[in-house]
Parts: sequence; structure tokens; C-alpha cells
Amino acid sequence: MFKLFKRMKTVVSSELNSVLDKAEDPVKMLDQYMRDMSEDIREVEAAVAKQIANEKMLKRKANDANAMVEKRQEQAEKAIEAGNEDLARRALQDKKDHAATAEALNESWERAKKDADTLRDKLDEMKKEYQEMKLKKDSLKARAESAKTRTKMNRTMSNVGSDESKQGFERMEEKVLQYEAEAETSEDISQASRSIDDEFEELDKKDDIDDELAALKEKLGKE
Repeated sequence: MFKLFKRMKTVVSSELNSVLDKAEDPVKMLDQYMRDMSEDIREVEAAVAKQIANEKMLKRKANDANAMVEKRQEQAEKAIEAGNEDLARRALQDKKDHAATAEALNESWERAKKDADTLRDKLDEMKKEYQEMKLKKDSLKARAESAKTRTKMNRTMSNVGSDESKQGFERMEEKVLQYEAEAETSEDISQASRSIDDEFEELDKKDDIDDELAALKEKLGKE
């Protein structure tokens, strides 16, 4: 399990480019790796809890056996004092049996404790590495999101000023110029279409004003 966790760490640390090459979403993959690591930790935690429970059970049985050794010793002494040698002998025999059991249980407990301590150390290391990888995952996710954003922006910017855009802009400019030319042409045509009568009528209007101006000047004695 611990080796699997180490392999998972290596994947996260060194295979981001490979993930990108395979067109996999690195953000989703990193989240999946972290879920796998978290599952590994839960499994080790369960194993540690089981080992600690086994250690405590062995320790309790060893203590019980040692307590019986002391009890049978006291009972043997009491039997001797009472002059019951046979009872004392049986108490000492049972004491011996409990002493052998206590010794075996102590050996088993020591092994269980050693195994539990080893698992606890590995679990602590796994949790520490998990936190380190979590920080690294957050950094990699931020970098991946930034890279995707830059790529999207670059693609958008590459379309600005593209041949298609320029051609469309030039077409609109030509239309504006065409509208302006049509407006100027219509004005020229309108000017050219004026009849001779129109021009004489305008001339007559000017003469009327001149006559009126001359009469006003004569009236005011300004001539």
C-alpha cells in the first residue's frame, strides 16, 4: 500500500506533460490522484487501528497472565502456611503455566507494538506527503488553468486582424466610400438638372433686391 502511494506521488510529480500529451484534463486527473491517495491513507488508517487493537488485546492478556502468576504465588505461600503442600504444589504448577503464557503473550505484544509503531510512522509520512502533494496539486491546477486561459486568449487574439476580418473591414470601407460617391453624384446631378428658367428666375430675384436697395438709398439720400 505504501509503495502504491509512492508510485502515485511519482505520477503526480513527473507525468503532467504526458497527461497533456494524451489530451487528458490535468485538473481532473490531479483530483483523481488525490482521491486515490486519500483512499490509500484511509486503508492504512484502518490497518493501523486494527494493529493497535490487536496490540492492546495482547497487552491485556499478558497483564492478566502476569496477575495470575502473582496470585498463584501468593496462594502457594498461603497453602504452605496452612500445611497443605498438595494445594501449594498445584498452585505453583498453575503459576508456571501462567508464567509461560505471559512470556509468550509479552513476546507477541512486543512484535505487535513494533508493527503498530511502524504502521503509525508510515501513516504519518503518508499524511505529510499527501499535504505536500495537495499543495503541489493546487499549484499545478492553477498553472493548468492559467495555461488554458492564455491559450484561449491567444486563439481569440489571433482571429483579430486575420485575413477574413481585414477583408470584411475593407468591404465595409468600400461600401462607405460608395455611399459617399453616390451622395456627391446625386448632388451634381441635381445641380446639373436645373433649367434655364430656374436660373433666370433666380436672376430676377436678385434684380428685384437690387432695385429695392437702390430705392431705399434714394429715399434716405445716400446716393
